[in-house]
Amino acid sequence: MGQTVELKAADGHELDAYVAMPEGQPIGSLVVVQEIFGINSSIREVADAYAEDGFVTIAPALFDRFGKGIELGYDEAGMKQAFELYPKLDPRISLLDVAAGFTKAKEYHESVGVMGFCFGGLMSWLSSTRGSELKMWPKCVVGYYAGGIGKVATEEPGCPVLLHFGTNDSHIGADQVDAVKAAHPEVTMYRYEGADHAFANAQRPSFHPAAAKLARERSLEFLKAHMA
Repeated sequence: MGQTVELKAADGHELDAYVAMPEGQPIGSLVVVQEIFGINSSIREVADAYAEDGFVTIAPALFDRFGKGIELGYDEAGMKQAFELYPKLDPRISLLDVAAGFTKAKEYHESVGVMGFCFGGLMSWLSSTRGSELKMWPKCVVGYYAGGIGKVATEEPGCPVLLHFGTNDSHIGADQVDAVKAAHPEVTMYRYEGADHAFANAQRPSFHPAAAKLARERSLEFLKAHMA
């Protein structure tokens, strides 16, 4: 469904992005930010699905800074490589790549949102709190199980935010969720009983169908409310 395009970040770095187009007039554009596994089939499926819902979707390849075409699975080898690459990801640098995706997204539609998963969830949050520094003003952002968000919980979001967390998340403690809730009672936040980290990813053992379905319904409603 999608195609690969080339982006250029503010620091001159060139990176690929996966773009999926809707049929007919788009509702808006959506930057989809990866987990720590690259622009793999799971992220492409997310992009394709939201394109079917009417959004132009753009998924920038954050791992292109370490090597072109890094696409990891969820087997033992993929997990090992992912956790070797993860410490190399600097949110300040990754935000440049998200901003490059945002700039491209505006070519298709003036109304742009950001959605991310895991590390991408953190990038979604930072797109709201720091985006203006990079000429990035999303209409809204959606973050799924945003890893490390507790460290930046007091930063001020510049647009409506929706966050999804599982109550059984083995990577994100309840203290991080509570920190965001305490600092920003205006942020829309849902916790899914019995759901672990990556509960929305059908390719991972932690997939929780009921939570994933409900979270997606809420995400789509939220995006349409703030972008359409």
